[in-house]
Amino acid sequence: MMKMRVGVLRGGPSAEYDVSLKSGQAVLDALPAEQYDLADIYIDRSGTWHFRGRPVEPHRAFDQIDVIFNALHGRYGEDGTVQRLLDTHGVPYTGSDALGSAIGMHKALAKGLLKNHSVLLAHHRVLVQDDLCEAFLRELWTTFPQPSVVKPLDGGSSVATAVVRTFDELLFTLLEAFKESEKVLIEQYLKGREATVAVVEGFRGEPYYALPPIEIVPTKNSFFDYAEKYAGFAREICPAPFPRETTFALEEAARDIHQTLGLRDYSRSDFIVRPEGLFFLEVNTLPGLTPASLVPKAVESVGGNLSGFLAHLVDRAAARI
Repeated sequence: MMKMRVGVLRGGPSAEYDVSLKSGQAVLDALPAEQYDLADIYIDRSGTWHFRGRPVEPHRAFDQIDVIFNALHGRYGEDGTVQRLLDTHGVPYTGSDALGSAIGMHKALAKGLLKNHSVLLAHHRVLVQDDLCEAFLRELWTTFPQPSVVKPLDGGSSVATAVVRTFDELLFTLLEAFKESEKVLIEQYLKGREATVAVVEGFRGEPYYALPPIEIVPTKNSFFDYAEKYAGFAREICPAPFPRETTFALEEAARDIHQTLGLRDYSRSDFIVRPEGLFFLEVNTLPGLTPASLVPKAVESVGGNLSGFLAHLVDRAAARI
């Protein structure tokens, strides 16, 4: 019997290039070689595709695989762009489709679709490059709830994201965020307990299986920034020690978000838990799969392993052929 040919897509022209390389390598290492014929499909920072180490036009790579495992993160790989390319060529792939990916990546649009749902939303506003004038920013500083969080509208991995507590910090962080995106989200900073919940479709006999919530406790500062995520500073407690009713509410909210935004296969939603309820931060349509990532930890907490989880995703994609 011939093995299924799986191309693992990683790298890409986004600020999350390094994280994607690690996620893709984790997938290549964990998928059982006795079950799949694995091929490394690497996209460099300039956008050039490589198949098994050689530059190639994307369609040439597609001719040599059955399924794409999408381990890209950020712009191009997670915003619907590569999904549209794959759809055009009829290539099945893991993760959300083009529309769901675009919605999930657009933080403000996702929040708008979740109004009047099972979560609360912090005060937020979208800024564009033309807003970078002192008069407007002075008015914003005095009228917008402070402190605040500034982040690229369509970014991830907390790249160019920071809590701002002074006007000078606002200016600096906006300039950094606009280097990564044409639009920037400013959001009221909410102090509370940070939690994240992954949802996996068709897992263990459930249509939308919620993995146990993880509580994230930053140790270097009060914010789960890039260094906290990938340098091992933060404590990640799984299962999170929330009361049973809070755990249930988090799991239900993650399922609701996944379905409302039209996501597919798996996703991970981030929350702030406060006495007045659950505040939705953002959703990750292609969560990281590195050794430091959260979804593999949640899978292990229920007795699973990364190999079986990844095989489940590949098999779901293959079923769409």
